[in-house]
Amino acid sequence: MRAAIYERFGGPVEVRDVPDPSPSADGMVVRVEANGVCRSDWHAWMGHDASVPLPHVPGHEMAGVVEAVGSDVRRVRVGDRVTMPFVLGCGRCVMCADGNHHLCDRQYQPGFDGWGSFAQFVAVPYADVNAVALPDQIEFTTAAGLGCRFATAFRAVVDQGAVTAGSTIAVWGCGGVGLSAVMIAAAVGAEVFAVDIDPDALELARRFGAGATFDATDGDVAHAIRDVTGGGVDVSIDALGSTTTAIASIRSLRKRGRHIQVGLMIGDDAKPVIPMWRLHANEIELHGSHGMQAWRYPEMLGMVQDGRLDPAALVTERIDLTRGARILSEMATFPGTGFVVIDDFEH
Repeated sequence: MRAAIYERFGGPVEVRDVPDPSPSADGMVVRVEANGVCRSDWHAWMGHDASVPLPHVPGHEMAGVVEAVGSDVRRVRVGDRVTMPFVLGCGRCVMCADGNHHLCDRQYQPGFDGWGSFAQFVAVPYADVNAVALPDQIEFTTAAGLGCRFATAFRAVVDQGAVTAGSTIAVWGCGGVGLSAVMIAAAVGAEVFAVDIDPDALELARRFGAGATFDATDGDVAHAIRDVTGGGVDVSIDALGSTTTAIASIRSLRKRGRHIQVGLMIGDDAKPVIPMWRLHANEIELHGSHGMQAWRYPEMLGMVQDGRLDPAALVTERIDLTRGARILSEMATFPGTGFVVIDDFEH
């Protein structure tokens, strides 16, 4: 099969022929029809997660058709249209028994723990637990962004943030996951405030449901949000992942508000100084959001099918595998907004 592969962290990402994978007893092989190009793949390529095995094929936002299944698989069949979370739960540990498959003690992340979906085929374990049936009405390119950014945003907004009709929410950073959060929050009836430094990203945020947008370079935006809401928002999401945005998110909350950390914080931002006095005085809640369980997908997919959510609108560019490999190594400065999706694995 053709795959994008690198031999060392930060090294060249080359498209070449590699052996086809085989399924484990509890796993499946998926013929990849579409794969999202996500910044998390860039983090892996940079070596920010030293546990990533080398040589390595990245990719964790996939949709496709089941090509083969292992001997122990019962629920999944060859020919099924599927997508899946980027965190695959084993289905047997304590976390999985509680329904928290995305926090599985024996989790497997394609594109991190093993070879991923920058390839024509990808093998994954725990097929019966994690394969999500993809309705015929949802295109593969649309589904490719659901597994990481969109599903993570759905859990952050709906489950962790408990956002409902009439809630107020601020979203800091309008990349793929931030725009997803804007769309989802607007779809459930919340009043959305979006923050970014890119005028094009803010325009997309308005298109996807933000009632007000703020340029983060234009003064104290957290104060402006508290002022316009009369005390702060109910929920605020740091979708970027920096000390600056995390603190601003906390500062934009009303008393007893919820901060949801979605953006990955690394390097100098890995240990941010948090204004703990504000948490004490205002009883602020801090939550993380890390993917979403496969069993939660039907609600999200239902909202896509009935038109309340339109993740297809977030797909701003469709590319081939060679260009995907090139973009991966350029993501530190890549100016794109929305989702870039690989849907041609021949070139």
